[in-house]
Amino acid sequence: MLYPVYVHPGDDSTAHGVTIPDFPGCFSAADTWEELPKAIQEAIEVYCEGEDMPLPAPTPLEKLAGDERYHDGVWMLIDVDVSRLNTQPVRLNVSLPGGLVQRIDAYARAHHLTRSGFLARAAEAAMKHETDRFNST
Repeated sequence: MLYPVYVHPGDDSTAHGVTIPDFPGCFSAADTWEELPKAIQEAIEVYCEGEDMPLPAPTPLEKLAGDERYHDGVWMLIDVDVSRLNTQPVRLNVSLPGGLVQRIDAYARAHHLTRSGFLARAAEAAMKHETDRFNST
């Protein structure tokens, strides 16, 4: 599904920043233009992870183009693979040491995440790291 994204172009020392209006509070960044679609897909996947919400319909670009909040950048349409978005949470029961839960909660709060959101991100990062390590050998 094509979603509009607003890119704040970077330079040699700054990444391209991305605002995704249809997913409020969802942002992304990448060092190159070629990396933007993947970074945006990943940001939206994390944003939706475990959230019980309907997917928003893409806002027509012509409606956003005149919005004064967006200036000094460029609009792009990004094809988001919505089949990879998991918006239906699955409840599970896990047991963890109390001290670890306290550290998880503190970290999640400091990064404006829920405990579930943090654990989902950590699991995804660990699996990606393992996959990357396996693919590099």
